[in-house]
Order: sequence, then structure tokens, then C-alpha cells
Amino acid sequence: MTDETAQPAMIKIDDVDYKLDDLSDDAKSQLQGVQVAEAELQRLNILLALAQTARNAYMLALQAALPESN
Repeated sequence: MTDETAQPAMIKIDDVDYKLDDLSDDAKSQLQGVQVAEAELQRLNILLALAQTARNAYMLALQAALPESN
């Protein structure tokens, strides 16, 4: 049986490691806000990629629908 001790949950901010348990309630709340914002940015980047792909497909369809130039 291995003798593993649980390591405290840590977070690194500006190259400084902090134990999550040592953070104030306000700091934990702010951290949660950062995490929610990061998740939203990731979601929006996916939507942006989808919109760019759709735009490219519409552009190709438009080019195919245009009359031939002289």
C-alpha cells in the first residue's frame, strides 16, 4: 500500500502559488468569477469559429451563384 498524502489544492497567480483553503471568501468569489469568464470566453471562441466557417461556406456559395465575369 502506498503512503500518499493529499496535497492541498493550489492555484498560481502571477507566478505565486496559493493554497485555495488559505484564500479569503472574497478571493474565492473573485476566482470563481475568473473561472466563469474563462469558460464563457472559450464558449464564445467556439461560436466565433462556427460563424467564420459558416461565413466561408456562404461566400463559396455566393461566388458559385454569381454570373460569370466577361
